[in-house]
Formats: sequence, structure tokens, C-alpha cells
Amino acid sequence: MNVIVSVSDAKTSRDPASVLATYSLGSCIGVSLYDPVAKIGGMLHFQLPTSTLDAAKAKERPLMFADTGMECLIGQMQSIGAAKKHLKVKLAGAAQILNDNNLFNIGRRNHTAIRKILWQHGLFVDGEDIGGSSPRTMYLAIADGTVTIKTQGNSLNL
Repeated sequence: MNVIVSVSDAKTSRDPASVLATYSLGSCIGVSLYDPVAKIGGMLHFQLPTSTLDAAKAKERPLMFADTGMECLIGQMQSIGAAKKHLKVKLAGAAQILNDNNLFNIGRRNHTAIRKILWQHGLFVDGEDIGGSSPRTMYLAIADGTVTIKTQGNSLNL
């Protein structure tokens, strides 16, 4: 059973039959967290690197931003029994979809921001599929923590 994580959204699950899925990761980043001891997973699909870009929007939609989104996701996971010290982290996205002549570099800024936020939480990236120019789909199987990335018909297990 797929549980869809929309843009600016996060979901958690402890149901071994569930697969969390997020689509169309362009410059956005999908963050997969999995506690292999408790068998709890979570996924965040954020758009922008920091809530300081728009404090009012961050209050309305905290999952839109890397910093406030991660706070929410970690909190949700801990509330259903995950331990932060056990979390395995996988990332996907941060592509350069639009040719903006590197003017905004949203994908790169998102990647830098999420790595810094994870480090501040004592978490490190266990696998990632980042950059390029193609959108990705990310899946997290709650049964075993397998993360699969699909890009242009190709599959990669992180």
C-alpha cells in the first residue's frame, strides 16, 4: 500500500505493508528516515532551504522548508516510537531542472541546507541520489527500510 507524500508534506508509518512514496523531486529534496530497530519510517518532501526566507509562510506550511520540515518529521517519528540515534538517512532530488544559468541554485542550496540540519541533529547521510537534471521518485519500504529511487525508467536502491 503506497502512502503518498506530496510536495511540502511529510508522512510516517510503522505498518510493514506500507511504502512511502514521493514523486517529481526536481530541485526539491526527499528525505527518508528509517529506524531499523523500531521499524518506523518517515519521509519529507521539502521545497526550500530555510524558513527564514518567508517566516509567515513557514508558520502556515512548515513542511515546505528544510529546517522546519525536519523538526516536524523527527518529532512525528519520535512520537510513534522511533529513536533519533537509530535513524538511517537517505536523500534524493536537488536537480537543476530549469536552466536559470545557476542564478538561484535551489537544488544545491537545498542539499547544503539539509546536510547542515542533519548534522545539527547528529544525523548523517547513509545514501543519496542528488543533482543532475532529471526528476526523481523516491520510495521507502517500511518492512525493511529499503529506499528505491526511480529516474527516467531506471531504478537505484540506496
